[in-house]
Amino acid sequence: MVPARRSPSLAGVRVGLVCPYSLSVPGGVQAQVLGLGRVLRRLGVEARVLGPCDGPPPEPGVTALGESVPAVANGSLAAIAPDPSAALRTIRALRDEAFDVVHLHEPVVPGPTLTALVVSSAPLVGTFHRAGGSRWYQLVRPLARWSVGRLDLRVAVSEPAATTARAVFGGEYVLAWNGIDLDRHREVVPWPAGGPTVLFVGRHEERKGLAVLLEAAGRLPRDVTVWVAGEGPETEALRSRPTPGARIEWLGPIGEVEKLRRLAAADVFCAPSLHGESFGVVLLEGLAAGAVVVASALDGYRRVVRPGVDGLLVRPGDPGDLAGAIAAALEEGGRAGPLAEAGRLRAEEFGMPKLASLYLGLYEQARDARRR
Repeated sequence: MVPARRSPSLAGVRVGLVCPYSLSVPGGVQAQVLGLGRVLRRLGVEARVLGPCDGPPPEPGVTALGESVPAVANGSLAAIAPDPSAALRTIRALRDEAFDVVHLHEPVVPGPTLTALVVSSAPLVGTFHRAGGSRWYQLVRPLARWSVGRLDLRVAVSEPAATTARAVFGGEYVLAWNGIDLDRHREVVPWPAGGPTVLFVGRHEERKGLAVLLEAAGRLPRDVTVWVAGEGPETEALRSRPTPGARIEWLGPIGEVEKLRRLAAADVFCAPSLHGESFGVVLLEGLAAGAVVVASALDGYRRVVRPGVDGLLVRPGDPGDLAGAIAAALEEGGRAGPLAEAGRLRAEEFGMPKLASLYLGLYEQARDARRR
């Protein structure tokens, strides 16, 4: 891992990282915001994360902006805080903290990020994560184009995300791939496992493809256990579905520590999503933990896993193809095999310190642009 270098002109700079989604709920955007904040603080930057929290802040350096409500977004449920009280807390936090740079993740999502986009007087960096169509984007397009114009610098986490944002808001976008905090995957005590194990972590909804994995599980060797973490609108129906020949353990929602321990024990991490993935942060977690990643061949996932090199990609929605890839990964030794070792090296390329170093340069560009 190459250590990030801090720009001398950013020593002591106060950066506000604003997340629209509840920081109490596991999610890709939330993980990026919290992880980036942690690494920036290690580098001496005064970074603070602002976002909704359903309960106490999940870690130090977080300002809670109120509780969230569920909203449908991109075929999934997002925990956002669009209410006036959250907006007022956001305005108060921006005033009290007097940030030198404000970094907005998903800038036009209703709630803290959109509020900050409209009212903040600090230099603004906006990161766009979403890929694919969005009804909300279309509804707010005229207002959103104006508000996004307030950004001093626009960033996208992948080419599909940049394409989506460009189609709605126009403008140019810097590409900054998502990163992973590798330190959190080191020195983890693995969860006890009694044999070959496959792990699924995600919301139980159609686009995550859990139904495909459950069908594939019945075609795996009898000694393979499939751990299913999370919950969602399809949980009850999927649990009641017959899965002859499969060994399924339903874990329910799990905390971050348990997730890391199960990742450290699983031979295969499976992400059978059907659509709607702009970048595979969850795949990076599997790679960093030493599991073999078996995932759907979606554009967003191709940004992370190189098929046959550091993971396996399969046709989305094909249980036979998925079962065959999982079995092949196990036959090669699972987490003790060559694919797992190549995956660990691949994860190093996406270390969060590298991303933090990139963003430090972008923050400086945003400040320069505002001065001009």
